Amino acid sequence: MRKISDYIVEFFVKKNVKVVFGYIGGMITHLVDSINKNEEINYIQVYHEQSGAIAAEGYARITGNVGVAIATSGPGATNMITGIANAYFDSIPVIYITGQVNSYEFKYDKPIRQLGFQETDIISMVKGITKYAKLVDNPDDIPYELEKAFSIANEGRKGPVLLDIPMNVQRTDIELSKCKTFKASVKRHRHIDWNIIIDEIKSAKRPMILVGGGANDSKSINQLDYLASLNIPIVCSLMGKGIVDEMKNSFVGMIGSYGNRCANMAINNCDILIALGTRLDTRQTGAQYQSFLKNGKILHVDVDENELDFHRLEERISIHSPVGEFLDELVKRNVTFNRDDKWMNFISYLKEKYNQKMEIERFVDNKIPYQFMDLINSLAPSNAVFTVDVGQNQMWAAQTLKLTKNQKFFTSGGHAPMGYALPAAVGCAMGNYEKRIIAICGDGGFHISTQSLLLISQYNLPITIFVFNNSSLGMITQFQSLYFEKRLTGTTYSGGYLVPDIEKMAEAYSIKYKQFSEEDIYDKCKQNEIFSHRHIIVEILIKGETTVSPKLEYNKPIDELYPYLNESEFMIYKDFLKSE
Repeated sequence: MRKISDYIVEFFVKKNVKVVFGYIGGMITHLVDSINKNEEINYIQVYHEQSGAIAAEGYARITGNVGVAIATSGPGATNMITGIANAYFDSIPVIYITGQVNSYEFKYDKPIRQLGFQETDIISMVKGITKYAKLVDNPDDIPYELEKAFSIANEGRKGPVLLDIPMNVQRTDIELSKCKTFKASVKRHRHIDWNIIIDEIKSAKRPMILVGGGANDSKSINQLDYLASLNIPIVCSLMGKGIVDEMKNSFVGMIGSYGNRCANMAINNCDILIALGTRLDTRQTGAQYQSFLKNGKILHVDVDENELDFHRLEERISIHSPVGEFLDELVKRNVTFNRDDKWMNFISYLKEKYNQKMEIERFVDNKIPYQFMDLINSLAPSNAVFTVDVGQNQMWAAQTLKLTKNQKFFTSGGHAPMGYALPAAVGCAMGNYEKRIIAICGDGGFHISTQSLLLISQYNLPITIFVFNNSSLGMITQFQSLYFEKRLTGTTYSGGYLVPDIEKMAEAYSIKYKQFSEEDIYDKCKQNEIFSHRHIIVEILIKGETTVSPKLEYNKPIDELYPYLNESEFMIYKDFLKSE
């Protein structure tokens, strides 16, 4: 006989999960106590359930294993919803366990709002943002449901699952020999007509590879390294950033609404695009998607059939496959890429004339954020993991950081909650205690996620926090300036938005603090202190209005980014391939 809460913990230990993030509450106490009794797994008491939910994602991303987060019923469960949605949209395998009121206090189908104290039907709430969600009120179903949850979280397109377990079930003893077991069914992929794929690639003169978040596995990364050595131009999406070595000559940049100008220009002129594990959503193609790659074809590789079948882009050859398996087969077949010299000259021309440094020099008045991002890039350890928040800081980082092979870049793409970077950094540090984690935040996202700060000092985590403090919600002020005649409601001091004293917050949480301003960009002595501390908050003071450049405005083609090139310069770019 085994107590169910003990069995759940033993299950995670067998799956090599070392850490469970949670916030204790009445309906989850049995599970927390069982974790405490097991020496092979640690319970981390976070200071907000949303922080725990996102920390579990950071743990999953750094380890390649599932993350686990737990919370009590009612407000504990609902506080995790933002993190659950984030894991769903960014395809991160996390098992969320919520405690539920005793099954005899649960209302089930009764037409009342609530029967038990803090009872909430969390399953109905999260069904649209999980791969699987189940109320497990039969003790004998626990082994089956745990195996099923683990399998579903990891199979195909990965993502979160949630098990809601009543308190009386957690404390029940079960006889394992009488419990049913789960066997995963074999998932089959559609037949791939390699003759068509090979013919398309061989006939193309201007090939390009687009790396999305679905290519983030060891098999894909190894094969992408090989393809990069063939000097095939490679671009990435926001979620694909950090998967390939960005110092390679073949890497062009990041595409999308805030992509590098050179990358957006390049992708719209290729004649075959091998899109690997990416949704090709409007943040990548632009709202005027009809103009995206209108003279080329797309080999769209994705493990999610629905992303292939329900898509607005027509000139695609759908390939239902994990990215790693597709690339393995591509390399094994020794497929020849016939790169035209004109195409490679064009790529070199774009990288030289429209790289991000040129963009900043030409179009950005307040260069300080970009200069500091360059500085961080130059100082970061070779194995650093960047966790990046949402807002202008996210795009400054994505546009500017050039990541080497052993560095990682984790940010939130689909759901994009402010306050992502700090709890994600905590999860990464708990998953790999030796890597330097660099959390990049704006003042807004930092303030939203301060509950995670105590964990950093409490567990002596190797985290360097950069807070880009422009005393505003910069991404929205840029939007307000473009479309609302600079009425800055809720985004600046005059509009009712304030920033707390970050130095005092650092002191309150026992974290070292340094402040940098424009004059310190070239202060080598001060810079050397940044990574000499196990953990530190570095506040970067930025005066004046800040912008992100380039930026795709609504209903413009992907290669016509704001600030716009003058007509003659734009025509030179358009005619380059014809004239070469």
